[in-house]
Amino acid sequence: MKSSNKPRNPVPTVDIIIESNDGIVLIKRKNPPQGWALPGGFVDYGESIESAAIREAKEETGLDIELLRQFHTYSDPERDPRHHTITTVFTAKAKGKVRAGDDAKEVAIFSKDNLPEQIAFDHRYIIHDYFTGRY
Repeated sequence: MKSSNKPRNPVPTVDIIIESNDGIVLIKRKNPPQGWALPGGFVDYGESIESAAIREAKEETGLDIELLRQFHTYSDPERDPRHHTITTVFTAKAKGKVRAGDDAKEVAIFSKDNLPEQIAFDHRYIIHDYFTGRY
């Protein structure tokens, strides 16, 4: 078996904390890993992370978002059980009617006091950082 010299790099992703008066928007995932998650996904080749965030938010929630700021980057190699990803998280505000789409089975708004039990990836940690003002 021939060894590959091809570099293995982490996969870039984005996640979006979409703010509303009642909390933040989370999606219930259709695909493994199961659970609720921040809207987000993979950055396509040739796409900026900002464009990826806007696209993923629209695909999964139906919302048109305006990015407010880059929140933080999370890079723990264990954050995604499928493979090593690095996510850049943005905060955003939205316009439109929220509806589940693409990889989302459901969409709902949660406050820090009523978060769902099952949250995918490291998103509980990210949400905690957001609500406690860690970054």
